[in-house]
Amino acid sequence: MKKLLLNFLLISSFGMNAQWTTQATGFTNVSEGVENISIIDANTVWALGYDGSSATPANFQEFALTVNGGTTWAHGTISIGNATLEINNICPVSGRTAWVSAVSPTAGMGGVWKTIDGGSSWSQQNAAAYTDLASFMNTVHFFNSTTGITAGDPATGSTDFEVYRTTNGGTNWSPITTTMPDIISGEYGYNGGNVSAGVNSFWFVTSKGKIYRTSDLGATWTKLNGPIGLSDFGGVSTTTSAGQLFFSDVISAGAGTNYGICIARAGATTAPTYKLHKTTDGGTTWSTGVAYTQPYRSLAFINGTTVLVGTGSATVGTTTIYYSGFSTDYGTTWTQIDTGVQRTSIAFLNDTTGWAGGFTSSSTVGGIYKYTGPSLANNSFDNPKLNITASPNPTTGELKLIANTIKISDVAVFDILGKQVYNSKYNSMNEIVLDLSILQSGAYLVKVTSDSGSTETLKIMKN
Repeated sequence: MKKLLLNFLLISSFGMNAQWTTQATGFTNVSEGVENISIIDANTVWALGYDGSSATPANFQEFALTVNGGTTWAHGTISIGNATLEINNICPVSGRTAWVSAVSPTAGMGGVWKTIDGGSSWSQQNAAAYTDLASFMNTVHFFNSTTGITAGDPATGSTDFEVYRTTNGGTNWSPITTTMPDIISGEYGYNGGNVSAGVNSFWFVTSKGKIYRTSDLGATWTKLNGPIGLSDFGGVSTTTSAGQLFFSDVISAGAGTNYGICIARAGATTAPTYKLHKTTDGGTTWSTGVAYTQPYRSLAFINGTTVLVGTGSATVGTTTIYYSGFSTDYGTTWTQIDTGVQRTSIAFLNDTTGWAGGFTSSSTVGGIYKYTGPSLANNSFDNPKLNITASPNPTTGELKLIANTIKISDVAVFDILGKQVYNSKYNSMNEIVLDLSILQSGAYLVKVTSDSGSTETLKIMKN
């Protein structure tokens, strides 16, 4: 049986908060969840439905679509002629055109289907592919309306992942063989992928902790080492994978760069531990992992920015607490958006427009949430703030921090990869001076904690 990549989605629960507006997906099954949200623009969003009512879920082949920013959602069936296949993912390019990948989780094979009428009908493409029992179809991705790829496990006897590319919207597909790096014996991918995509780039991870990357729309591929090794978890690891990948394409540090993170997991699924790794070169090299204890596990970058948005949960005793939040420093520090409402997958178009999955109460109530809060480019929420001022910024060495309302008890400084480079504790101070002269030139994040436990993070430049 093909193993699924363990995800971080949880089941059941309903609610609302002022930062989010509840919308009705139109799914008729009670507790039908939303996953794989794909945003085309501020008006057009697709998503997949799944059975969130049971530990042994039914197989739903359903989608939801809005073309008016979520004011109304239409739902439909993904009619691919085989009710036993599970929908891995959906990849739309407009309100009319989208592709889905599907696979049997036990028998392998599967394929890719396309709609050009907003999901009313679906037609299979490249039907001769993924017909070997060992070749599990994993994912489909289109970079634009014409150029796309599909990826699946190696067929019997093959040394390559089964990857195809099209440049005419799927009318014709060509296998990628000469530029596809060979597999390690027993290596496979994951149903639904563990994938991330940029403007011209695409990544998927494997069961051997490797990362396959293309940076030219799928034409050529390289194989990279993932950041996870036994040393990350004290030399002892019971259940490891390459972790979850998230990339932001083309940010201010330089056009064409791929900044990303990997959330690495180890240990039993009932009590896993996590580490946060970062990369500034598309996954070629990674930072040393640091412990990741934040509740946010389902994440998405606002593409082209440093902002991550996330949902997740934490268990306190026998109580599970649900959160949504965002990070402006690649996951090092987080600002809570709200708490108390379970949400699943998440996607954002920009710093003010995004959606998070939920669960239906009925066909007219619930299923998805639209973000309606303040810009995620700044910490403008109702959490207590220290109201810190920092000067001079940029600094050549000394940095004065003044807290106008609350006493400072701790200051930590992190580099852009999340490594802590400075830390000092204080006895309820309103004003302190940091000596940062030993730091190299560059951008840093200063996290200030008050004696009441509230925090504020500032970005500074060291000349």
